Order: sequence, then structure tokens, then C-alpha cells
Amino acid sequence: MNPAEPRIRIGHRMSPRPAPEELAFFQQMAIDAATIWTTIEDANYDYMARTRDLLGEHGIRLNNIGILDLHCDPDLTLGLPGQDEKIAQYQRYLRALGRAGITYTTYAHMANIKLLPYYQTGMSPTRGGVMTREFDLDRARALPLSHGREYTDDEIWETFARFIRAVLPVAEEVGVRIGLHPDDPPVASLGGVARVFRDYHAFERALEMADSPNFGLCHCVGTWAEGGPQMGKDPVEMIRHFGASGKIFKIHFRNVDQPLPLFRETFVDNGYVDMHAVLCALRDVNFDGVLLPDHVPGEQTHTAYTLGYMRALRSRAQSA
Repeated sequence: MNPAEPRIRIGHRMSPRPAPEELAFFQQMAIDAATIWTTIEDANYDYMARTRDLLGEHGIRLNNIGILDLHCDPDLTLGLPGQDEKIAQYQRYLRALGRAGITYTTYAHMANIKLLPYYQTGMSPTRGGVMTREFDLDRARALPLSHGREYTDDEIWETFARFIRAVLPVAEEVGVRIGLHPDDPPVASLGGVARVFRDYHAFERALEMADSPNFGLCHCVGTWAEGGPQMGKDPVEMIRHFGASGKIFKIHFRNVDQPLPLFRETFVDNGYVDMHAVLCALRDVNFDGVLLPDHVPGEQTHTAYTLGYMRALRSRAQSA
């Protein structure tokens, strides 16, 4: 790391093929790193290297390229007939990342997050009337089965074990770290599918199961806030526990108005989590990674506000 570069870096999502205006926005906002989510056609070295070089020409570090087709995929999560091919695709994807010098990726193991009713039950206004995601557990319980039958905790743990044990040797070989995202929302079951990554104990189990320096957490503060006391540790306690051992690789920096059974996403300074305390905890555990604004309500002006707020919190925490 460049000695002048902050350990806690601020990142943001970027389009797979960014226009000049988007590159300029990153420069104007002084964003340190970019995360890109794209599709399986881009899971190759040529695309990754070309994109890395383009961003480098504009002084932007490429932190991650995620492949939506391999993220929260039902074949992988439920052990459907396409699981073996998806695992092979993921292994090839990791090799391309490593060859391109991109050393991190986020993974989540949810079968139905891409089916909108199972992710948000509606939209409602937050500060200033901006419409934002709402999740009402009582309404979600009335949803039909999302994949034809019920899937138990044991089944989902089994598919995760098969996946992670197949891909981690490749990740270690090519020098890519995998950060596991918690289930969002962190409920016991949704649409008949168990959601196992819903509390602190699940991440302890996953880390023990994986047992690799290349496996850790993408700590989504907003998801953790959604769960509230049921998570076993609050967002700051999670950072102090897992961050002290270097197991937090990335932070999704967002807030909600209150925990389940009913929450709304809100502006980062308008929720119930003390985000300054989050930054201070990251400072205290010597977090060396990227914070990203996530699920920002509204339009790009609100994202710019969030980025500025994050920079101010970082400066305040690091000067204390």
C-alpha cells in the first residue's frame, strides 16, 4: 500500500463499462476504489485486465469484479442439477481474477434474493419523502414457496460446504480473498428456503468450516442492523470481534431505521446505528480495506452526500 494512502479506503460501485462522466464522478468525489458487478460474459481475464487498466489510467483502484450469475445462484445455494457447472465457472472466475491482480470478491449464499417480493415487501418514504426499500416480516411470511418446496438449514449448510471446499483451494492458489455477505434480510426462512447466515454464530461456523486465510466477511452494517438483537452481536461488536483477527475484508456502509420485524433503509446518518462508532471500531482493529455506500435512497446527489459523509467520518475517526 502507498504510505500516503489511507488504510480505510472509500469505494463505490461502477458500471461494467463506465462512461467518461462516471469516471469523472469517481475522481471528483475522491473515491479510492471501484467495485463492478457484471455478468458471466465478463468472467474472463481480457475483460478484467482491460477494465483494470482503464480505471488505473484515471487513478482508480479496481477492488472487485463480481459476477451476478454466480452470486446468490439457486443452483449453488439449493444444490440443483447445475451446481457442478456453476462451481466450475466460479473456479475459472477466480483464476481470471487472480491473473488480473484483483484480489477480492464478495459471495452471498441466498437462493431467492433476486426475486423482488422475497427481498422487499414494499417501498415507503424516508427523510424528505425519498422512497426506499421496506421489509415487513409479517407480510413476507405470507409469500408462497419460492422454489417449489422447503429447504432446511442442514440442506443449505451442505450446499455451502460443498461450494466453499471446492473453490477455496483455487482462491488460495491465485491469491483471491472471498468475503461472505450475510443473508439480507437475516430471517430464519424466506419463501420456504432457510437463510443460515443470519447471525454471529453462523459466521463463526463458516469460518471454522472454511479454515482459510482467503475466507472472511463482507460485513454489511445495514443487514446486521436489520437483524437487531437476534444477530448475537451488534455491528460494532462484529467489527471488534472478527476485525481483530483480520477476518473482515470489506464493509457495506448503510443504515436502517429500526430492526426487524419491520425496517426501512434510510440515509446513512438517519438510522439507528451510530456510524461514527463503526468507523472508530474499524480504526481500532486496523481495518485495511474498502467501505462502500450501499442501498443509498434516491439518486446520485444522495450518493454524493453519502460519500462526503463517509469521508468526514473517516477523517474524524482517524484524527481522534
